[in-house]
Amino acid sequence: MVDGQDPAYATRLLDVGTWEGFAGLVERHNGVWGGCWCLGFHPEGVRNSTGPAENRAAKRAHVERGTCHQVLVFAEGECVGWCQFGPPAELPNIKNRAAYAKELDRLPDWRIGCVFTATAHRGRGVARAAVGAALAAIGKAGGGTVEAYPEQSEGRPPQRGAYFHTGPEELYAGFGFVRDRRIAKWRWVMRCTVPSA
Repeated sequence: MVDGQDPAYATRLLDVGTWEGFAGLVERHNGVWGGCWCLGFHPEGVRNSTGPAENRAAKRAHVERGTCHQVLVFAEGECVGWCQFGPPAELPNIKNRAAYAKELDRLPDWRIGCVFTATAHRGRGVARAAVGAALAAIGKAGGGTVEAYPEQSEGRPPQRGAYFHTGPEELYAGFGFVRDRRIAKWRWVMRCTVPSA
């Protein structure tokens, strides 16, 4: 449990011991976005894989090698969400990469990739618990500059059935992230500095 998080949620890092909880959540949601298995930000990316089974195996291999940082959120023993994070070398694939690189002054120490919440638990603070725990883990690992790539929801037409896989801007603003620059019509680079814990 991370201080300041909803006491109904427990958070644990994704590792071999928590894999089954993570895998169960992914499988209950059709592999997540058609079978990505939260692999899109990793070096090999989803597009280089031939299908969900290969994505699952590649994600499991990252977990076994220790090349995967991810906080899982549990409610009553069931995994209900996650926040993926890691250094840029671990998560090099971001959307709008050309626009991102255009005004890049320096790479961050850490990136937050995707944030996912089980359908039945959305709107209940799971993403907030996940991001908070990820930032706490980053602090324990030495802290540094953290980037996120959320979508702007304010002033945007309603998105029927939309799910922001990198999270909404206001989620990160609540943790002190500020806009650095726009990289797409509705997507921003946001940054914060996490002190070493």
